[in-house]
Amino acid sequence: MSTSSVSFAAGYSEGSIKVLKGLEPVKQRPGMYTRTDNPLHVIQEVIDNAADEALAGFGKKIRVTLHADGSVGVEDDGRGIPFGLHPEEKAPVVELVFTRLHAGGKFDKGSGGAYSFSGGLHGVGVSVTNALSKRLEVTSHREGQVARIVFSGGDVVEPLTLRPLAAGERKQGTTVRAWPDAKYFESAGLPGTELVHLLRSKAVLMPGVTVTLTDEKKKDTQSWQYKGGLRDYLEQTLTGDVVVPIFEGEGYAGKDSDSFAEGEGAEWAVAFTEEGAPVRESYVNLIPTTAGGTHDSGLRDGLFQAVKSFIELHALLPKGVKLMPEDVFARASYVLSAKVLDPQFQGQIKERLNSRDAVRLVSGYVRPALELWLNQHVDYGKRLAELAIKAAQTRQRAGQKVEKRKGSGVAVLPGKLTDCESRDLADNEVFLVEGDSAGGSAKMGRDKETQAVLPLRGKVLNTWEVERDRLFANTEIHDISVAIGVDPHGPADEVDLSGLRYGKICILSDADVDGSHIQVLLLTLFFRHFPKLIDAGHVYVARPPLYRVDAPARGKKPAAKMYALDDGELTATLDKLRKDGVSEGKWTIGRFKGLGEMNAEQLWETTLNPDTRRLLPVRLGRFDFSQTTDEMTKLMGKGEAASRRELMELHGDAVEIDI
Repeated sequence: MSTSSVSFAAGYSEGSIKVLKGLEPVKQRPGMYTRTDNPLHVIQEVIDNAADEALAGFGKKIRVTLHADGSVGVEDDGRGIPFGLHPEEKAPVVELVFTRLHAGGKFDKGSGGAYSFSGGLHGVGVSVTNALSKRLEVTSHREGQVARIVFSGGDVVEPLTLRPLAAGERKQGTTVRAWPDAKYFESAGLPGTELVHLLRSKAVLMPGVTVTLTDEKKKDTQSWQYKGGLRDYLEQTLTGDVVVPIFEGEGYAGKDSDSFAEGEGAEWAVAFTEEGAPVRESYVNLIPTTAGGTHDSGLRDGLFQAVKSFIELHALLPKGVKLMPEDVFARASYVLSAKVLDPQFQGQIKERLNSRDAVRLVSGYVRPALELWLNQHVDYGKRLAELAIKAAQTRQRAGQKVEKRKGSGVAVLPGKLTDCESRDLADNEVFLVEGDSAGGSAKMGRDKETQAVLPLRGKVLNTWEVERDRLFANTEIHDISVAIGVDPHGPADEVDLSGLRYGKICILSDADVDGSHIQVLLLTLFFRHFPKLIDAGHVYVARPPLYRVDAPARGKKPAAKMYALDDGELTATLDKLRKDGVSEGKWTIGRFKGLGEMNAEQLWETTLNPDTRRLLPVRLGRFDFSQTTDEMTKLMGKGEAASRRELMELHGDAVEIDI
C-alpha cells in the first residue's frame, strides 16, 4: 500500500464521525429549524404555545412585553407547564420541553390528549428558541406552586426551584422571557409590523381572548380583543368595496363523522371586491400559514363549485365561456381558520399546510354553505356570477390576444399595400380604398412619389365593442395598423407616434350609401382605437364625385367633362350650363355606381390630385368624450337595436335616402 493511501485512510476513520447531541444541531444549522433573518419566529414559537392554551380553553389572556434590555417576555394564564419528573426520563418536564428536540405535549392527540388541536407538530419549537437565546427564563404557576428554571444557549444554568404561591399571585400560567442571541440572526431587532399583525391575528382567531403588546422603550401598550372574530377583522382590513355582503360560516366534524376527527373543520369569512388588493390570510390551529396550503385549496374549491353550480342552475353562462376556479377566486378576499387534528406542514416554520385531507375537509363545509346562501339570496348570487363570468371573459381574451405578424423582428408591411417613395410626413399620404378594382385604378392614377394605396375588401369590421387585444384577429384592421405604423390605443393613453408613416390617412369610398357605411365603420375604428391620430389631424375623408356631366362645345368653349359631388352640385352645374347657353338636354349625365367605374385618369383628376380634389379633415372638436362615447354606443353597439329604432322614428323624416 502506498504512503498516500495510508494517510487518506487515517484522515477518515470511525473517529471522524461527529455525533451532535442535545441542541447542538440547532446551533450548527439554525436555518434548518427557524427563520434566521430576525428572531420573530423563535418568539412566535413561545406565543404559539400560549395561544394553544387559549385554544384548548384554559386561558383568556396573552401578554407580550418588549423589555428595555432587548429581551422578550410572553405571559399566559393557561395551565402552566408541568414541572414534575417525567416518568421515563426522570427529569423535570419543563426542562425536557426546553432542552430536548421532539419533546412536547402536542404529540398526544385525540381524546384525553393535552392538546386536541395545536400548531405544534415536531416538538422542536421552544427548544429552538432556547438553543438560540443567550438567556431564557421560564416561570410556571401551577398546583399552588411557582417553578422557575433558567437556561443559556440551551443549557440549564439555574436549576429548577420551587416556591409556594404568594398572596394575590396568579394561580396558573406560564411566563417565558428570552434574550435571542444576535449572532444567529441577520438582524437582532423584531419587525414591529409583523409582530403586531401576528398578535392581532391571534385575537381575531380567538374571540374573547385579550392579546396585549407592551413596548418598555416606547412606553406604549396595544391591546386587541375581537368579539366579532373573522368578519370584523376582514371588514377592517379590506381596501375595496364589497360586491355582495361578506359570506361567513363555519363547519366542524361531530362524533359521528366517518371521515374526520371530532372538532376538525374550519371557520371563514369571504368578501368579493372589484377593486383594491385582495386580503388573503389563512391559519391552521391559530398558526399563520403565509404560503397557504391545502386548506386554502379547499376554500378555493368550495367557492368555485358553489358558484359554478349556481350559474348552471340559473343558466347564466354565456355561450363559449368556460368558468375556471381562478375566475371565482380572482377577486376574493378571505380569512380562513382551519382546525386539523394532526397537521402536516412544509418546513419547521409551518408556512404552508400539506395535509392532503384538508382540501376535502374545508371544501366539504364551504360548498354546501355557499350554495344555500346563494340560493337564498339570488340577487347577490347573480352579482357574484357576473363578476366570475367577467373574469372568465377577460382571461379568455388575454389567452386569445393577437399580436402583429412579424418577420425579422419588425412588423411586416401588408402585401396589398402599394407604398409611396417619400418618407416625408409633410407630403406622403395613404388612401384606404374600398374594393380591389378601385384600388387598381388608384394605384395607376396616383402620384407614386407621395401617395400610397391600401385596398380594403368589403365592409370593415365594426370595432366599437371589440377589445383592443382582439383587433389584430381581423386582417383588414391588422393591415391598416401596420401600414400606418401606429398601434391601437385609448384616448388617455400615452402613444408613440414616432412610427407614423403617413402625414395624411385618407378614407376613400364610393359616394353612395354603402360607401357612407364604410366611411362610418372606418371613422369608428379611428375614433375608438386610434383617437390620437384624429387629435393630431392625420385623418381625412376623400370626397369622390357621384355624377359626371359631359357638356357640348359652347361658342368658343370646347366640349368639357364636369363632376358633381351630389345632387346639389349637379343642379348648380346644370344651371351654369343653361346660363352659358347650352340648350336643355344637350348635355349627358353619368352616375358613378362606384369608384371602380372611374378610370385612373378620372380618379386622379377628381379625387387624388391635390389641386382639384375635395379632402375633408376629420376633427373631434370640443366635446365630452364620455357623453360622445355613450352616443356612439347607441349608434354602433350590437345590443342597441331598440335605441337606434327610437332614433330613426324620431329623426327619420330628416334623412335623405339615396335608393
